[in-house]
Amino acid sequence: MTANTAAFLLQRLMQWGITRVYGYPGDGINGIMGAFDRIDDQLKFVQVRHEEMAAFMACAHAKFTGLPGVCLATSGPGAIHLLNGLYDAKMDHQPVVAIVGQQSRDALGGHYQQEVDLVSLFKDVASEYVQMISTPSQTRHVVDRALRIARSQRTVTCIIVPNDIQEMRAIPKPPRAHGTIHSGIDYTTPRVIPRDDDLARAAAVLNDCERVAVLVGAGALTATDEVIAVADRLGSGIAKALLGKAAVPDDLPNVTGLIGLLGTKPTYDMIKECDALLMVGSSFPYSEWLPKEGAARGVQIDIDGRMLNLRYPMEVALVGDSAETLRALLPLLRQKEDGWRRKIEANVRNWWRTLEARALQDADPINPQRVFWELSKRLPDNCILTADSGSAANWWARDICIRRGMMASLSGNLATMGPALPYAISAKFAFPERPVIAMVGDGAMQMNGNAELITLAKYWREWSNPALVIGILNNRDLNQVTWEQRVLGGDPKWVNSQSLPDFSYAKYAELVGLRGIRVDRPEQLVPAWEEALRSDCPVVLEACTDPNVPPLPPHISINQAKHFMQALLKGDVDRRGIIRQSARDFIQQLMPH
Repeated sequence: MTANTAAFLLQRLMQWGITRVYGYPGDGINGIMGAFDRIDDQLKFVQVRHEEMAAFMACAHAKFTGLPGVCLATSGPGAIHLLNGLYDAKMDHQPVVAIVGQQSRDALGGHYQQEVDLVSLFKDVASEYVQMISTPSQTRHVVDRALRIARSQRTVTCIIVPNDIQEMRAIPKPPRAHGTIHSGIDYTTPRVIPRDDDLARAAAVLNDCERVAVLVGAGALTATDEVIAVADRLGSGIAKALLGKAAVPDDLPNVTGLIGLLGTKPTYDMIKECDALLMVGSSFPYSEWLPKEGAARGVQIDIDGRMLNLRYPMEVALVGDSAETLRALLPLLRQKEDGWRRKIEANVRNWWRTLEARALQDADPINPQRVFWELSKRLPDNCILTADSGSAANWWARDICIRRGMMASLSGNLATMGPALPYAISAKFAFPERPVIAMVGDGAMQMNGNAELITLAKYWREWSNPALVIGILNNRDLNQVTWEQRVLGGDPKWVNSQSLPDFSYAKYAELVGLRGIRVDRPEQLVPAWEEALRSDCPVVLEACTDPNVPPLPPHISINQAKHFMQALLKGDVDRRGIIRQSARDFIQQLMPH
């Protein structure tokens, strides 16, 4: 019997090398689910607890493997649930294909149950390609184009499949006639290098300046050696945007760490004092953390010409692959004296001492910085790290020392809550032999993480190495927003919106079949991390942390200081703890030794 269109769709995905689809069933995709059942796990279907998590997992698959991630949802409500995770992929430029069901074509336009105008719904998030299959003969080229465009444009695409189409007889080869499409599956990533004269212009700018700062982002993740070599030649330091945390190791003496509100003092000083900025593979959005316009000359490298000259007026803007372009640029650069670099390296050494001193300060009950500091010293080789948005991202950005061979990611440009745990699960499916550590706030766990622990419990025995640790900051506060209210808005903490109900995450982990460890004293942290990292099943490590430890930016503006004082004067409920912890961290910044 000839296979139906749903079966052909799955076969076409496999021909493209897709091995896994993240999703949740529903009657709008019954035909596709039946086709999955008949292919005997050749293409694995991973059942999540919520469609948003499926999209997060597809995004993470793309981030960690470089290949398209695929997610699947039913029509109407299931399709709508995908959107947040898909926007995470779109805004971080990741190739993801969403496949969604739709009501039968005969019912469309008739205000049928769960009928949603899905083409219009997905038109923004899948702006490069969203297509509804209206006849079986379209299936081949729609799948081919969705995957090819997702890869070539590094973006989200969407395939809509009405449920009556899913059950129709497949047409693998459309008739050879006028108006038909005959597509193929091959795609190769091009080699993109700027022209020689443009490389020479860039080299002239960098050679003419004495204090070059290098800033790298996610586009430099595959250019580690090239970034290091260029920085060595220029005698410069290397700063990182958040998505580029794993682009270069943090244990190099000239790596200054992150830039921006979550950034470091050495990066702030380097950017403020540089006379040239070399930006590689980054669309870091906050211009106030870059040099003042006209204070430094600029060179930018990005594979996407649309992202050039967007954050700082660059003198030379090069379209090219980061690694290829830096390799071509390196022979044109002259070796610089190391006076600028020596100053940067001294600042970096002092900063690591400052971070250690801050982390070891007392808090009530545990300093959240210490949770990350103690983890950092015990990270397994080649581990994969994920983090959620919120205060966890602050400490993850600063206190975790990435080493060569590790991978790390989080929701960058969307900065949405909730992806750390689905990212971690996806990383384990893609690399089952590698240890994975997710760092999550209690807000994100209560939003969707607790449910996704059930997914983890369902699948972890399939992995060759079960090492997966979820570190949770239990401070009973939506801490990042609380501090933003204080520092950016001048408002005290509003308990009604910010306080979270207490919840025993460790006990809940045990309830669903995982291991749970709860720590509420700082001396418990080291043995807890060591136990968690050697566990033979996934672990939830719940740390009860102090919400009043301030995530101090590397530089506090006058307005931020004024707003902070206003919040305290208005009667912030936690003002005593805030003043105590702020004073301690400020003193340690002045005298880290």
